[in-house]
Amino acid sequence: MIVDVTLQGRHIRLEPLERCHVESLTAASAGDPELYRWSPVPQGIEQTTRYVETALAARAAGAAVPFVTVRAQDGVVIGSTRLYNFEFWEWPAGHALHGRTTPDACEIGYTWLTQSAIRTAANTEAKLLMLTHAFEVWKVLRVCLHTDARNERSRAAILRIGGQFEGILRSHRMAADFIPRDSARFSIIAAEWPAAKQRLMKLLDPNSPALRAVLR
Repeated sequence: MIVDVTLQGRHIRLEPLERCHVESLTAASAGDPELYRWSPVPQGIEQTTRYVETALAARAAGAAVPFVTVRAQDGVVIGSTRLYNFEFWEWPAGHALHGRTTPDACEIGYTWLTQSAIRTAANTEAKLLMLTHAFEVWKVLRVCLHTDARNERSRAAILRIGGQFEGILRSHRMAADFIPRDSARFSIIAAEWPAAKQRLMKLLDPNSPALRAVLR
């Protein structure tokens, strides 16, 4: 069953998105628009209000679990992310997975961070928290991640956490610059999760050279 949940990490926590977060998300997304050239990030109070209302409607329909990303140190909202695009497969009667109430597959997306949180541990820990929930609580079989094919930094970040490149989906979604976007598609499957989890935990080790590379 899909329910709201708070996911607590050392650096950040993911809290259920609510209407009361509109102002703090507006503040988080303010700044250099070039930072979000590849991502549809709301700018200003009106866009952010619509963004939140759309996310809450998706949650009410059982189609998404949207979060705000909160810095653990001081409780400041630094961005947003989402579990969504749930798949429920029709397992036949008698199959071990018949009648399950959690998703068989899902996607992580709508991820963005305020400028000061870029190149910190926030994104890596958010991915660890959401993937752990998806694979170990929901017992999903696959998690997908998509990014604009032009976004080389995002593609490298997904590969770094263990995402496997599956190919390019042509004219897959509307891009942030309002053209048909080619999406680079990545996934992690259940059999790959233990190794991916270890990789994420190593990235979050404060003594790890891998973390220092991320923060540069």
